Amino acid sequence: MFTSRPSRRVAWVGALAATCLAFALVSCSSDSGGDASSATASTDNTTTTADLSGQAEANGGGEDGGGTIKVLTYNVAGLPIEISKEHPDVNIPLISPKLKDYDVVLTQESFDWWKPGGLAAGLDFTHYLERLRAGTDQKYHTPVHPGPEAVDLAEDRRADLQIGDGLNVLSRYPISDTVRVPWTRCFGGLDTSDHGAADCLAMKGFLVTEMKLADGSTVDLYDLHGEAGGSTTDQELQAADFVQLADYIDAHSKGHAVILAGDTNLHTEEAGPDAHEDSGGGADLVIWTRFLDATGLTDSCDATSCEDTGRIDKVAFRSGAGVDLAVLDYGVEGDTFVDAAGKDLSDHQPVAVTFRWTPA
Repeated sequence: MFTSRPSRRVAWVGALAATCLAFALVSCSSDSGGDASSATASTDNTTTTADLSGQAEANGGGEDGGGTIKVLTYNVAGLPIEISKEHPDVNIPLISPKLKDYDVVLTQESFDWWKPGGLAAGLDFTHYLERLRAGTDQKYHTPVHPGPEAVDLAEDRRADLQIGDGLNVLSRYPISDTVRVPWTRCFGGLDTSDHGAADCLAMKGFLVTEMKLADGSTVDLYDLHGEAGGSTTDQELQAADFVQLADYIDAHSKGHAVILAGDTNLHTEEAGPDAHEDSGGGADLVIWTRFLDATGLTDSCDATSCEDTGRIDKVAFRSGAGVDLAVLDYGVEGDTFVDAAGKDLSDHQPVAVTFRWTPA
């Protein structure tokens, strides 16, 4: 949970005093330790054969046409400084150039839509994404969030809606046909007396974009941010959200190769020996395991026998549609994304996974 800081804008003192707790909790969980509505927007970048061939060579492509893809998922804690203790105004510009070491970067809490005239409008917060991208060199970016009407949230019960989904992708491989899908339901608004985590202030959910590899093969790339909060209702919604996501993958990515990453808000270390059973602990692990089973995805941590299986920031994958994916390396980039004093630049440590891909 974040604690509030004195506002830098006098006009916001009263408003933030009443809402800082709720807004700070939007889609946040520190990593210490039905039919979906959608909106489609394509990137403006075009792809040429030279682009793809050059990318293959740059990423270790050989005669087989394959190569490597270094993927990073990172919740960058991009909430307004008025309510965040993570100093995003200082840390996000420090994060930016460090992202150059990765071929594909999937971020959460990197907001690019906010309610006109709402709580965030006019704050320095609205410039965080441009600063996050300023020091990067990936050519391809997902388009900005198109707004609630475009994802069919205008008549939704999210009366307290203030910001977008916070999901963004940077890629050296061409990406296109980006679709953003909010979770069907949410729990928690500005009044946190219901013990929610203010998830309804954001258009949280997932996005999917098609990534083109060097030989024309494609991978469906998913970025997600799960329901936060620890109430019974939050737990029920987490289960429903991952069913919604599994159904979407089945309907829209059937047979396709998939890389999925993000802040799941699932603490999968909280598990008893019978994780598949409903009678006992480990509810988050039950949700995650059932999701993997339903989609045919493999947790990259499991694929490498990593030690920190309970980390909420996850990367999962599967082969398909002529593309074989295998994990070469999994790591938590805790020593890289720190300031000069060695302090983490976010309340999450990013996870990096290197994949080897080959034409099937």
